Amino acid sequence: MTSTKPEPGRFRRWYSTLHPSLQLIGLQLWLPLFFIVGFCLCYIAAFHAPHPHDVPIAVVGSSSELQQALDEADPGVFVVRGETSVEEAREAVRTGHAAVAWDPADSTIYKASAHQYQVSALIPAMITPVLQAGSATPVVQDLAPLPAYDEYGTVSLYLMLAWCIGGYMVAMFIGLMGAPLRHRTRVSVIVVGALLISLITNTLAGPVIGAVQGHWGELVLLGWAWITAIGLTVNGISYFAGRFVALPAMIVFVFLSMPASGGAYPSWFMPQPFAWLNAVVVGSGITEMLKRVLYDVGPGYGRGLTMLISYAVAGVVLMIVGKAWWERRRIRRIVTGRTTMFADAQAANREFLISERDDVLARHGLVATDTGSIDTVPEDERRRYEAGADDGSDVDGDVHGDMFLGAPGGLEDTGLDTRPVRVVPRRGENDGERDGDRVRDR
Repeated sequence: MTSTKPEPGRFRRWYSTLHPSLQLIGLQLWLPLFFIVGFCLCYIAAFHAPHPHDVPIAVVGSSSELQQALDEADPGVFVVRGETSVEEAREAVRTGHAAVAWDPADSTIYKASAHQYQVSALIPAMITPVLQAGSATPVVQDLAPLPAYDEYGTVSLYLMLAWCIGGYMVAMFIGLMGAPLRHRTRVSVIVVGALLISLITNTLAGPVIGAVQGHWGELVLLGWAWITAIGLTVNGISYFAGRFVALPAMIVFVFLSMPASGGAYPSWFMPQPFAWLNAVVVGSGITEMLKRVLYDVGPGYGRGLTMLISYAVAGVVLMIVGKAWWERRRIRRIVTGRTTMFADAQAANREFLISERDDVLARHGLVATDTGSIDTVPEDERRRYEAGADDGSDVDGDVHGDMFLGAPGGLEDTGLDTRPVRVVPRRGENDGERDGDRVRDR
């Protein structure tokens, strides 16, 4: 089977004329550009003006009267639902199904700071004037106060971020550099890396920093499971995304996961699509499970486990399908002789570094011999080199280039470095073999 290598386009031909190192830099600049755009579209868009909407309020008894009063004061902000008992209302707050609960019998507002600090601080203050207008004098009771070492309830958010970033980065580098590896090798690296990251993050957050008290073993196992699931997913994606795997990985596990997680603000404060994404992003499952482990609040482990297993299974499926797809694509590239701009730039840079080796050595008074050793340049050749440098030309006749891009050879425009170079002889060499300036380097 024969094929003709496709002719590169005009832009690619022009780009290949640039310095190889400059080509590599240019082909990586998409990452900071993507990061800036993603940060603006996700973080700034989500957090610049969080506003409560459809916030669930549990009330013991009938809800219609309170709903009407809240709609008049803040239309579209609250959704009131009735509970048959105080225990049911309190449990709705503990599990996060209700922001707060109101018991008109004893004029008590129930909140849970450990589940969501912002909610516990803002919502009671918003509904208190409405309740007071109805001749009630509410008091606030915190069902799950936060400890002093996690005063604003942010530990679960940042642990979640550490696990997400650790999981996607391990798998990202596997995808970038380990495409030919077998499945079991890649999975082994992910599993071992996940355990190491979980041990480090939980040890630092707990015993070292003191942001977590107790639960070290549970958190290590939980972090290990989540980082592995994230790593498997990114590993599967890497077969399809190639060297651009950071793009989907960061979108799914950082840029969308963090604002939609509920760790900073609950979904009732987030604009769309972040409010809807709360049900599917890993950040939501991780933070809810962390809150249950640390403070016994949140919906429980069922929702988080379902998410964890779903992501891990999706990663395994993508891995199996993706490897076969990647191999077919690789064969097609080999047969057609097609290459990527990045591969061409890497090859050009490697050839450039090899070709410039002698010039680099010469600028420091050294020369490579046919036997592979490094010798100092003889005195008469040094003087000739310095004379050539003084009159504005290089020994090999190269020009200096301009002040911005430098010399075409990529070296700084400096004279010969005549400082002595300490060279260690090879093992077994005789000191008597050295002659004057001529020494050998191993």
